[in-house]
Amino acid sequence: MAEGILIFGASTSWGAWDREKGGWVNRLRLMLDKKGEFFVYNQGVSGDTTEDLLKRIEIESSARDPFLIIISMGDNDSLTESAGGKNLVSLEKYGENIKKIISISKKHTNKLVFLGLKKIDEEKTNPVSWGSFYYTNANISKYNNKLKDVCKTEGIEFLDMFELLSEKDFEDGLHPNSKGHEKIFRKVMDFLILKRWVF
Repeated sequence: MAEGILIFGASTSWGAWDREKGGWVNRLRLMLDKKGEFFVYNQGVSGDTTEDLLKRIEIESSARDPFLIIISMGDNDSLTESAGGKNLVSLEKYGENIKKIISISKKHTNKLVFLGLKKIDEEKTNPVSWGSFYYTNANISKYNNKLKDVCKTEGIEFLDMFELLSEKDFEDGLHPNSKGHEKIFRKVMDFLILKRWVF
């Protein structure tokens, strides 16, 4: 029987702006489909924060009995609705939410990894082109460090992505283009192979 890999995230995990293969998660699914031993479930929801994920992670994990859970979450928590304004989810609350997400995930599998947040092209995200939302590398770095600290304290795998992408790897400053998605996929796949979780 095939093992389930459950991937939670927001628009990047969902696959936004990868017109070639539908995102890094779908690239992972296409690769693992060749083995026939895994079902990859993409649970990325555009705009989601850790607050949103807490409303659904238990239900979706229970429904799929995952062998492995991968989580990429935090960019949207860090956003502000004005330049220099309050973050959508406070840094303290973000840390608390990550701990709750870890606790829920551990009920379903001992194989859990968080992807770190990625540096963005903030010249295009202050504000973003589709609304009055602001993303900055300073805020993203704070949330990335909080995630890293919580994972270290909780003994959870953390895959650092902060310096992975360059400006040419983004479509709109926030979401990766096809090249960016390919880089994320390769880094995740290399990690899973190193851990011997998929090969």
